[in-house]
Amino acid sequence: MPITLSADKLTAAEAFAKLLVPGRKVCLTTHVNPDGDGLGSEVGLSHLLRAQGVEVVIANPTPTPARFGFLFRDLPKVDRTSEAVKTLRTADVIVVLDIADLGRLGMLGGTVAERGVPVACVDHHVSPGTLPPGPRYVDPSASATGELIAEIALANRWPLTREAARALYVALLTDTGGFRFSNTRPRTLRIAAELLEAGIDPEEIYLEVYANAPVGRPRLLAEALQTLVVEEKPGLAWVTVPPGALERHRVTVDDLEGIVEFPRSVAGVRMAMLFREMSQGRIKVSLRSIGSVDVAAFAKPYGGGGHVHAAGVALDGTLPDVQAQILDAARAYLATIPRG
Repeated sequence: MPITLSADKLTAAEAFAKLLVPGRKVCLTTHVNPDGDGLGSEVGLSHLLRAQGVEVVIANPTPTPARFGFLFRDLPKVDRTSEAVKTLRTADVIVVLDIADLGRLGMLGGTVAERGVPVACVDHHVSPGTLPPGPRYVDPSASATGELIAEIALANRWPLTREAARALYVALLTDTGGFRFSNTRPRTLRIAAELLEAGIDPEEIYLEVYANAPVGRPRLLAEALQTLVVEEKPGLAWVTVPPGALERHRVTVDDLEGIVEFPRSVAGVRMAMLFREMSQGRIKVSLRSIGSVDVAAFAKPYGGGGHVHAAGVALDGTLPDVQAQILDAARAYLATIPRG
């Protein structure tokens, strides 16, 4: 079955492309602690735009995790994250990927807000957004932002090169949990098939993303899982990253990826959480759920957000205080939702 786009999507994709033309300096950016979707979308779009003769660079608020470094091998000097503010100040167009809120840009939020140039956005999260004006290509039903970049390419008849397809496949692979999560739709797999048709090697990509971890990662996992708590009655489970664990095991925040899936995998658990300390007295809570439990709705009153089954929130306070607040709220929330 061919991939088709609605009239609204075609119009949005064409408006997006009209802004990104040769002669304009285009800067791509994504959220703090970029993941496979944000980075894959940036790199995929970079290849697509460079093929159209567009000057494009990437400037993120925090560096690329080591396991995604392979995406940049074919893009020398495109990643300008080390001089992100300077790079954004010289851009004619800014494209924000995988988020729609200035707050998720960390230290770059103020620069983007004050730059005074069009700010385009491609995103698949449930958020009205707080970005400056510019073209929008947003679909909360999409599995990943990389899926939407692929749609934009198809709508504008941009050829999907092997390099662009590899990056976009990383976006889909990581945000669907290897095509296991509930956001994997028939359309997701059709687009994945289009990317495979470009000649990418899925096993090679798997090895780069999932089989290239530092030795500290499994040790961190083992330590975090020792903190597992399960409350059977509400269907709630959580783990806590012990203070100093990242430094002790010489790993980064990216190495926490996937740990919250372990408490979610326990039979009877409807909501799972991972708690960790951030800098400046803030606590990050990663949320996962199954069935009718909507963690994006749960996170919204606390300034968080995300997807129905995957969301997050960051709160000021000590780890014990935030845990007590969020866990009490989770118990009350789960009590309102009948078990399926």
